[in-house]
Formats: sequence, structure tokens, C-alpha cells
Amino acid sequence: MKDNSSIDRFRESIQTGIPETLPAAYQYDPDVNHAPKRKQILTPDEEKLALRNALRYFDPKHHELLLTEFKEELNTYGRIYMYRFMPEYEMKARNIADYPAQSQQAAGIMLMIQNNLDHAVAQHPHELITYGGNGAVFSNWAQYLLTMKYLSEMTDEQTLVMYSGHPMGLFPSHQMAPRCVVTNGMMIPNYSQQDDWEKFNALGVTQYGQMTAGSFMYIGPQGIVHGTTITVLNAFRKIKESPTGNIFVTSGLGGMSGAQPKAGNIAGCITICAEMNPKAVHTRHSQGWVDVVINNTADLIKRVQKAQAAKETVSIAYEGNIVHVWEALDEAQIHISIGSDQTSLHNPWAGGYYPADLSFEESNLMMSNQPDQFKIEVQKSLRRHVEAINKHTEKGTYFFDYGNAFLLESSRAHADIAGVGKEFRYSSYVQDIMGPMCFDYGFGPFRWVCASNDPEDLKKTDQIATRVLEQLSKEAPERIQQQMQDNIKWIKGAQENRLVVGSQARILYADTTGRIEIARAFNKAIAAGKIGPVVLGRDHHDVSGTDSPYRETSNIYDGSRFTADMAIQNVIGDSFRGATWVSIHNGGGVGWGEVINGGFGMVIDGSQESEKKLESMLFWDVNNGIARRNWARNENAVFTIKKAMETNPNLKVTIPNLVSDDLIDKVEPAGDKSLTIY
Repeated sequence: MKDNSSIDRFRESIQTGIPETLPAAYQYDPDVNHAPKRKQILTPDEEKLALRNALRYFDPKHHELLLTEFKEELNTYGRIYMYRFMPEYEMKARNIADYPAQSQQAAGIMLMIQNNLDHAVAQHPHELITYGGNGAVFSNWAQYLLTMKYLSEMTDEQTLVMYSGHPMGLFPSHQMAPRCVVTNGMMIPNYSQQDDWEKFNALGVTQYGQMTAGSFMYIGPQGIVHGTTITVLNAFRKIKESPTGNIFVTSGLGGMSGAQPKAGNIAGCITICAEMNPKAVHTRHSQGWVDVVINNTADLIKRVQKAQAAKETVSIAYEGNIVHVWEALDEAQIHISIGSDQTSLHNPWAGGYYPADLSFEESNLMMSNQPDQFKIEVQKSLRRHVEAINKHTEKGTYFFDYGNAFLLESSRAHADIAGVGKEFRYSSYVQDIMGPMCFDYGFGPFRWVCASNDPEDLKKTDQIATRVLEQLSKEAPERIQQQMQDNIKWIKGAQENRLVVGSQARILYADTTGRIEIARAFNKAIAAGKIGPVVLGRDHHDVSGTDSPYRETSNIYDGSRFTADMAIQNVIGDSFRGATWVSIHNGGGVGWGEVINGGFGMVIDGSQESEKKLESMLFWDVNNGIARRNWARNENAVFTIKKAMETNPNLKVTIPNLVSDDLIDKVEPAGDKSLTIY
């Protein structure tokens, strides 16, 4: 039974926003996984500006006290988090009906914000960081309080404008407009280096929203586990080996990387995943996402040999450095079938990657107190890391970059990573697997969240999605039957695999037709009273959402992978086709200045209006990217966009004309010849 008094207190707190009376001072909780201290990068004058920026949220009568407190935070942590204003209520997704709201769409946004900051979900919850070491929902707690207050007051004739965590305010709009428009880190291009993020984030004027952190669509490690499972399965298929009894080595047990051991279990292999942070190891082990924890290489070797002999499916968390794992397995002559890395190398100098010769504690001290030396240690470790990987690949290991900037940062560290006739020695998983096998066909990480927060609703949506996919598979083209069957197997096993962390959410790789038909079926079930409202969304790591030359668009070979038209067009198009909220970010996944990515959220309520919106928006949201991949001459995308034009006569896309290789090969290189103008 619900505690109505507790709900009333929660609603009242949300509606209060920034309180008139100061809450009690913050007591540091050592049991919480905190963000590492950021390096001191501001000049004395910039420190004053950061304090002035922070204090503008508060009544001047509090400025003197808060000035001292915020200065201490800036000195201690390198940021002003405003810990004092962290709410006392439990941070978690609730039933959408429990939120104080005039707009159900606004309540859906509140639910998703709180899910992103749930202690079971967020990597550094007290610092408002969801995953990736610096992927923030907000920069400080005043922004959170003010945003939730605005959402509680919003009508369906208003739109909340969010500038890098700061709620600029409610603006008049209309019912078809998004209820919220989010931008994160949208820097002028010449101010998008790593130290620019450190500086402007410390000033409180921008933030790193990662991908689904700052767009309120993170659903815990489940958010990537399906894509990881597909990647692992297809990596084994690529090398023509069975997962059974064979080894997958990787690293990272944080937000997105925490999905790897679970995916390995689903695929049926032996997974070894290294992680330096003991709290991250404990979290994933306690949540059942990893089976065994080992903290020394001798025991690791014995456990792996036992698993190989028994052809066991098991995931092992190695509490320590990944470099030591690669080296120990080489010394023990243990064959690794597939290998990768998913440390947060988009954030290499502030906790995203830990050097092999330093402990976790030593690294955290050095990165803030001796940042230049820490960079030297990271790059030295990357060179050693690559050297160890190269020894294994020479013996037959298949290694791929997992979209975390491993190859890019290793090349910048002058590791032996250069390729022959190509940029890098190894391909990214998008180049080899996800691009040609999924994105070019329109398959990507479709998500939904049951806004009732009822596990029974999630179970029903799983059943609905299964029925839809099984029906669609009967008429699907032969070339996508493998994808269809993988996805049907996935959704059928979703309940058994215990994927939920935080909100009652699900992820399912689906193409355009699959997404629309599943969403339409949900909407009908809502209208019939079988389930409550549903929030639709996706990872930015998708067909259309992200322009990232070393990840999502790494299999674009026409020279346009360094452009960002697709992501910008995606968000603009979603915004007028029915999305409840849209977001566009700089820096998600592979690093600040390296990518532009966009996402959406959509609350469906069973109405005819919801059906019109989902049909219009989801069709665009996928086919925008397929059209671009088609124009890049990706064969599977050409096939897919032609099929899309057959189903919708209003879609007319330019198809590329292919040029003969023999003809192009006849062109003589210009060399050093001077240009002659006629």
C-alpha cells in the first residue's frame, strides 16, 4: 500500500525547488562511489567567476555563507556541486502518477531524470554523474531542484529549455512541440579540447552530457547489454569459433562497460573483465552482472583454466589493471579468442583510464595534483597495453576497438597501433559488426520504460514485443533473418536474464518497422487499459543519432565521417515530428570534441495523437541515418532505403551511382605537379 503522506512530502519538495531556508550542511558519505577530484585549472579571477556563477541561483541573504562553502568545494573537488542542496528523499524512478505535474509528458521527464540519478544506476550519484566518469545529468544540485520545479509547473503549451544542465526557463510553445529541449557541451569548435571542458565545466557554464546521461534516457548497464551481446556473438561468428569454452577479455565495469560480463554470459563464453575501482566491482557483483571476483593473476589463471576444461559459461571480474591480465594470459600461454577494451578513454586524464604501474588511490591523487605526470603515466601504460594485445593477436586473437577511443588515444600515445594500408592495426566494432550488420539495415537500440514502474507492465511489454517480432520475421527479407532471430531470442530471455537496474525498462534492437509496430502495439495496450503509459527512447548510439568518426560512423568511407549534419538533422526532425523531449550533445562516448550526438524521449498514453506522433517520428528517426549511409555507398543501406521507399511513397531519397573501380584506378595521382588553370 502506498504511503500517501510520504508521496505528499515528495511532491511538496519537488514543487518547492530551491528552498528559502538553507538545508543542513552536507555530510560526506565515504560509502558512495564519488567522482575523482578534478584538477585545478582556473585562474584566481576565473575562480571568482565560478563562485559568482554558482551564487546567482540563491537569494543574496545566503551568499556570504554559501561563498565560503562553495569555495571549499571548488578547492577540494575542482567543482561546485552544491552538495547541501541534495534532496533528502530517495532518488529513484517512481510511478508517473506520483509526480506533481500538470502535464503527463513533464511527469515522464521527471521520472527519467530521477532514474538517471538513482544510486543503483548512477556511477557518481552525489556528483550528478550517471556514467563514463563525467557524464552528467546536471552540474550542480540547484539545477536539479529548479528543473524539477519547472517540470511540475509546466503545461502542454510550454517548453523547458535546458542549456548544459541549466534550466533557462519555460517558454510558450504548443502541444505538438517538445516539452523539453536539451543541449549539452555545444561549444564553439575552437573551444572543444579536453582542457576546455575542464575549465568551462569548473566555471559552471557547460557540461559533458555523455550520450544518455544528459538526455535522461540512461537505463543502467542494460542500455548497452543487448548491443554488447550482439557484438560478442558476431565476433565469435566472424572468427568461426563457438563461444563455448572460449575467452573474451576486456575491461571496465562502470556504467556502459558494466554490461560486458552479462553479455558474455548470455553469449555463452568465458568473460574476463578488469576494473580498478573496487566499488564498481562490488556494485556489478552485487547486482548479479558478474559471477566471480578475483584480485590476483595467479588465481585468475587457475580459474580460467578450470572454466576452459569444463567449457563453463562464467564472467570473472578481475579487480586490478587490464594490462596485467593481458600480460599474465600471454605468459601462461592461454589463448584469447576475442578481446576489446571499454575503459572510459574518452576521459583519459580524469579517471577514465588507470595506468598499470599505479594503484587506484595513487592514480586518483596524481590526476589532480600532478596532471602532467599522470598523462605521461597513462600514455606509457597505453603503449604497454597495446604491446600485450599485439602479442595475442599475433597468435590469433581477434581484437576490436569498442568505441571508447582506445585506438585513437593509443595512437596519440605513440603505441604500436598503426595499420598497413589503413589508419589503425585493428578495426572498430562498428566497422566490422554493428555498422554493416545492424545500422545499415536500421537495427539499433530501441528502448522503452514502463512509467507505472510496475514489473508486471514490463513483463507484458516483453510479451507484446515478442509477438510483434515473431510476426514480422515471417515476412522479413532473408538478409536480415539472423538479426530478427537474435532479437527474438533476446527479448524472450529478457526476464530470465534479470536486466533491470532502476526503472522498469527494456532495450531491444529493432529496425524501422519493428520500432513502429512495437510502439503501436504498446499504445493500443495502453488504450485498452492493459498497461500504463510508456516512455519510448533509444541510445544515441544508433543508426541516425550520432556522428562519431571513430565509432558510430566509422564505417562511412566517403570522407563525410567527420561531418555532423546527420545528428543535427536528426534532432531537428524529431522535434517537430512528435518527440516529448530532444537532446543534442558534444562529446558523448568517445570524447569531448570528437563527436556530436542526439537523442529523444517520447511519452505515449494510448491516444490517437500518440499513434500519429510515434509513426511519424520513429520513421524519420531511423531513415534519416539509413539515407545518409546509403549516400555513402553502403550496400546494405542502399537495399534498406529502397525498401523504405517502397513502403512509403512520400519518401524519396537520392540513390548513389556507383563508379567502376577500374575507371578510378586509371586516374594518375597529382603528386607534386603544379596546378594548371585553363
